[in-house]
Amino acid sequence: MDTSFDILRIMEFLPHRYPFILVDRVLSIEPGKKVIALKNVTINEPFFQGHFPGAPIMPGVLIIEALGQAGGILAFLSQSKKKPGSLIYFTGIDKVRFRKPVVPGDQLILELEMLKLRATVVKMAGRAMVDEKLVAEAELMASIGVKS
Repeated sequence: MDTSFDILRIMEFLPHRYPFILVDRVLSIEPGKKVIALKNVTINEPFFQGHFPGAPIMPGVLIIEALGQAGGILAFLSQSKKKPGSLIYFTGIDKVRFRKPVVPGDQLILELEMLKLRATVVKMAGRAMVDEKLVAEAELMASIGVKS
């Protein structure tokens, strides 16, 4: 299995599309274990128009969403029986901490480690880094379902 994916391959696993796809590349992945992905943060992001004019900062909830999307790729590829059309839904987010602001020009590195993997439920520990400095962290829980 390839351990890195470009955006076209990522879109095979995630249902998100512009402007809400928040993972640009998967740098490495070990199904059932961990994923490292990246998001290039640019001033062209639509949320910067209002968050905040004159002092653009990536909203913390979108950093967590980016972690969730990278974790969704890991969860999908970690399933023993991959079902076409499977969606990954957040069911819980714990221990969220924001350490530093993320601004245009940053490259957000998203690291997730699988803590628990069941048939339809996953739990992951996530860290978001910029320049090897921790900017956010959280534990994410998700349910694997099939779209109706």
